[in-house]
Amino acid sequence: MSRFANLADKAPLMPVASAEIVQSQSQAQAQAQASPPSRIGRKAISGYFSQEMSLAMHLCARRRGISLQDLMAEAFNDVLRKHGESPIGK
Repeated sequence: MSRFANLADKAPLMPVASAEIVQSQSQAQAQAQASPPSRIGRKAISGYFSQEMSLAMHLCARRRGISLQDLMAEAFNDVLRKHGESPIGK
């Protein structure tokens, strides 16, 4: 007789569906706690550009006293207008 034979007869402590719900809730809480409040409900957009483009964008943002993200939002809104779409904002 196995020393674990009695464990096989016992019901699990928590039904599987409940365990999955608890796990998904804890993952959502962990993600919410890991992200700064300014990023909640936002999605990152990234791309690879030349070093010259990166430097030019950073310098333009610094000269205007705004963040690179604000400058990129302005550029994306300009592109949307150019292509007949409504600008979204930040």
